[in-house]
Amino acid sequence: MEVAMLLRDVLLPLPMRPDWGPETEWPYPGAPAALVAELAGRPVAGLPFFAPETVTSDHGAVYKSHHFVQAAATLGIDLLPARAMRPPDKAACERAFAGIQSLLLELLLGYRGIDVADRGADPEGDATWTLSEMEHLLATWIVKVWQNRRLDQYAPAWDPGGRHSPNTLFAAAAARDGICLEIPPPELYYELLPVHFVRIDTRRGVKIGGLWYGAHSRVLEPHRGRLSCRGGRHAGKWAVHRDPRDCRQVFIELDGAWHELLWNGLPPGQEAPAFSDAHVGGVLRQAAKAGLKPRSDAELLPVLLNLVASKTPVDAWPTQMPRQQKTERARNLARAQAAALDRPAPAPPPGPSPADARALHRQATAAVEADRRRRRMAAVPVPPPAPQLLADSLRAKNLFLLPDEEQDTPGEAGTGRVEGQS
Repeated sequence: MEVAMLLRDVLLPLPMRPDWGPETEWPYPGAPAALVAELAGRPVAGLPFFAPETVTSDHGAVYKSHHFVQAAATLGIDLLPARAMRPPDKAACERAFAGIQSLLLELLLGYRGIDVADRGADPEGDATWTLSEMEHLLATWIVKVWQNRRLDQYAPAWDPGGRHSPNTLFAAAAARDGICLEIPPPELYYELLPVHFVRIDTRRGVKIGGLWYGAHSRVLEPHRGRLSCRGGRHAGKWAVHRDPRDCRQVFIELDGAWHELLWNGLPPGQEAPAFSDAHVGGVLRQAAKAGLKPRSDAELLPVLLNLVASKTPVDAWPTQMPRQQKTERARNLARAQAAALDRPAPAPPPGPSPADARALHRQATAAVEADRRRRRMAAVPVPPPAPQLLADSLRAKNLFLLPDEEQDTPGEAGTGRVEGQS
């Protein structure tokens, strides 16, 4: 899920953060900052966003999983695995990590180094950064430092002696080829989730990973006990998407809109802790080990709470808790927060009508096309002549084609002279 959401983040513009100044806003020509902010719905930071055509990866299990291949196919991305033991195949990624290590991580307190000789006396005692603070520091460093850092040894071939940074190179490419402003819709989050093909039960809803969802959902009422119009391998089944980082709800698309189906075991009107698919497997195994045969998912809730025990906040964890259990709780909390951030925000209040939105889209498209046309005319002031038609070239080279009849000249017209008479 993290890698699939990373591919989606490459397509999305990076929003401005509260402590970022105007020097970090969108600086690239060809697409004004106001236009990009209007299409994105928020001010955009100076970090390029685009639709990648090919992604090169190593042979990690996450990059060979069915879900990652499905997410790449949904985004129209080709996967190119690197050769084994060949770091130069993904040199750009390796160099970026080396730059982050030498330019940022080595300067932070608590850095343990890549070797025991580089480690300080007490790196655990010097560590002062939390996970959220480290993420914000890295994002700020990328926008302010990395994107504006001069590339000494990687200057472009057309200007090897110039002063160039990733920002200036992207601006040069944008001025030459233009920018394709294709901001994906928020519903792309649901399409990148793992999909399960199931049937809708008349009473309990849908069953995903051993749990039932949507027993009290009104959106399923017209479809309970009915088959879908899907054919092929999953004929008659309904496509339901689930985020494995937070299994409290699943998502289904009906009539062109996405709907949320809650787990049947959630207590009504109460906030239940987030749990992942690993906890679901643990709950089912513990229930089977204890000989429990729950008649409903609500009977699984005590077993889940006893296993997760996430109602205790991080600050109130007992000191006698094993380190492995603390790490597992922190990881589950971080995954649930990441899933909540990736999920699309609720629908905003009613704004402009669809006709106004279409007019704004046409206006933005016309502005981009006019700017591209202006750059083409500036690059080629005199348009090249049109190529000769194929029929004209055939008539010019055909030796058996009869010539056209000569037309009477204006002086000869109307004289009444007949050929052959003197």
